[in-house]
Amino acid sequence: MAIYTLPELPYDYAALEPVISPEIIELHHDKHHAAYVKGANDTLEQLAEARDKDAWGSINGLEKNLAFHLSGHILHSIYWHNMTGDGGGEPLEKDGTGELADAIADSFGSFAKFKAQLTKAAATTQGSGWGVLAYEPVSGRLVVEQIYDHQGNVGQGSTPVLVFDAWEHAFYLQYKNQKVDFIEAMWRVVNWQDVARRYVAAKQAGNNLILAP
Repeated sequence: MAIYTLPELPYDYAALEPVISPEIIELHHDKHHAAYVKGANDTLEQLAEARDKDAWGSINGLEKNLAFHLSGHILHSIYWHNMTGDGGGEPLEKDGTGELADAIADSFGSFAKFKAQLTKAAATTQGSGWGVLAYEPVSGRLVVEQIYDHQGNVGQGSTPVLVFDAWEHAFYLQYKNQKVDFIEAMWRVVNWQDVARRYVAAKQAGNNLILAP
């Protein structure tokens, strides 16, 4: 029985035009994201088989595959909701996202400085990866992470609240090899309401984190 399922998009394929074309959204969601869901489920089955047979020759590869596919599924599930055709701008008190705006200013100095850091992190990721704004529960602050593939180079315990997909399949059909142009355009579709909700939820959950002495 499948553990993970492909979530439905919260909008139609054309909802993010002209920033992201319908063709990209369809291929990205229906093919690439679906492949990560299948990969995670298949790997769980293979791990169950390894346990039943007490056969651990492939354990390193299986654990790596699980992290890769599961992280890909999770990040994409956030990605779709982080965007809206009515998005863009920045979080503001008058829009009900003042708590997020204050946290960004406290963590990065200003929204402009945060935007510059996340843009650079996403646009300069070597090969495939993501630029991510995450809540880090130990310090209680927001951090920018540059994720390689789906799971490398992240702080343990941090919770993604805004993700920019910098894999070529996210933009190449429309932006060719101009990754930086795609990342700059992404700011026009950020759903700050969704990001703010994720920040508040992550902060509330993070406050329950107990570190070992």
